[in-house]
Amino acid sequence: MRLRALLDTDALGLRLLGGEDELDRTVRGVMTTDLRDPSRYLAGGELVLTGLAWRRDASDTEPFVRILAAAGVAALAAGEAELGSVPDDLVEACARHRLPLFAVNESVAFATITEHVVRQVSGERAGDLAAVVDRHRRLMTSGPAGGGPDVVLDLLGTDLDLRAWVLSPAGRPIAGAGTAGPALPAAVCARLAGEQLAAARTGRRGPHRVSVDGVTYSLFPIRSSGRGAVSASRDVRETVLSDWLLAVEADAGDWPEERLDLLQGVTQLIAVERDRRDAARTVRRRLAQEVLELVQTGAAPAEIAARLRVAAPVLLPGLGAAPHWQVVVARVEWNAANSADGADGSGIEGGPVAQSLLEEILVDPTAAGPDPSDRIAVAHTGDEAIALVPLPALSTEVDGAEPGLLADTLLAAVREPLSAGLADDGRLTIGVSASVHSAEGLRGALEEARHARRVAAARPGRVCAAGHQELASHVLLLPFVPDDVRRAFTARLLDPLREYDRRHRAELIPTLEAFLDCDGSWTRCATRLHLHVNTLRYRVGRIEQLTGRDLSRLEDKLDFFLALRMS
Repeated sequence: MRLRALLDTDALGLRLLGGEDELDRTVRGVMTTDLRDPSRYLAGGELVLTGLAWRRDASDTEPFVRILAAAGVAALAAGEAELGSVPDDLVEACARHRLPLFAVNESVAFATITEHVVRQVSGERAGDLAAVVDRHRRLMTSGPAGGGPDVVLDLLGTDLDLRAWVLSPAGRPIAGAGTAGPALPAAVCARLAGEQLAAARTGRRGPHRVSVDGVTYSLFPIRSSGRGAVSASRDVRETVLSDWLLAVEADAGDWPEERLDLLQGVTQLIAVERDRRDAARTVRRRLAQEVLELVQTGAAPAEIAARLRVAAPVLLPGLGAAPHWQVVVARVEWNAANSADGADGSGIEGGPVAQSLLEEILVDPTAAGPDPSDRIAVAHTGDEAIALVPLPALSTEVDGAEPGLLADTLLAAVREPLSAGLADDGRLTIGVSASVHSAEGLRGALEEARHARRVAAARPGRVCAAGHQELASHVLLLPFVPDDVRRAFTARLLDPLREYDRRHRAELIPTLEAFLDCDGSWTRCATRLHLHVNTLRYRVGRIEQLTGRDLSRLEDKLDFFLALRMS
């Protein structure tokens, strides 16, 4: 479609501010953004819609317009709701760069313009997707009359015979498991999400083709680029762990350009639902932030309890009983030295990234749809994110077991895809507190979760978690022993044994490990090692002789035990 056709459509509320000579430009898509640099999302030919939130002062205007012109966008449409009128400096910059500029009346929603453009562009290129575009407003609603992304995916199936699913970055199904066809197995979802994240980290443009169990899928990223997007940055690490994914059971490598453009249009429609969900989280995030500030500043328990009473109905609507609570702390850290593009990892805000991840991974991985995450309140402070997870009091105990989240199972379903997104320069560490039933316990739960996260951080791996159960163990102490102390301690006890094993091809170290593991029982240890008891006594005697220790003494047994754990 042409820009002139947009101007002639009164319902769109567009007023031309400059570029009369360019109205015959062709519009091939539409994008809404308030990023200061949206270039990585532009392919050329778009009508760019902006609310001007990127503009702090007039100095921001020229770089923004220059980026759009360089990307080959068709025109810019600026909303009047934010500033009341389009600034003169924007009009002048667009004129310098020959970029047509429209003003959007504050009474017209950007979604209305997006719907019109996508419908027209899609209709011109392929009539078989017209039904999807015509009915996309149902995407904006949730409930019996709507259906959200499922409606669009259902129409992809009926009109184009394409089975498709929307997945979260962790591989959880957001849409498509019901109306668009059978649910994908969890392992396939995780594999597809991991492939998409890995491709995004390498900078490859979608769609990406992946074969799983003999079935080919084409993966299209779904990015949020409106007011709910992260801070403007060209570093993909700020967004890669929060982007949704459209997985289509087909090989897009054989598709004509028109069909690819249509699927890109569908991702734009689904992004509307993504933006709606992010906006809906604002209240829960604010509640979490308020409670967190009260806890960290040492506010009176009664004041904290009052805020929890406000939060509970929002997080657990319809629940009569007061919940118990758990605290989960997460931290995302980037290693600048390993960054593929040389960017300074320390310049990336870890808190917002960890916040988005926690809002995703704390959801039951079997729960489909965008709404289950609406029961979790996550705040961020500095580089860490902190979640308040409500636990209904009615389920405080199941067969005597402690209720709530367990660190060792929390990451089981998401470890593979998130590790791909973190690549070789990022880490996610998580700590989980015990459940508490009152405001008095929240401060302790927060500290407990932070301690557990530090234990997780001392472990190898890209994605690690630790729970409160581990804080009563020696494993809490070992990671915080300085490296030089660890090396000196283990060398003093174990180096004589290693050297003896090397020179004599003996097995004193394995014998020591087995002896301690058998709690000093000669019979059990000899049986495990398939040795005569006298042979075992000879080896233990040699260990004592070389080290000057006595393995009948508890203190010496403990020293050997710790040395082996730290080695």
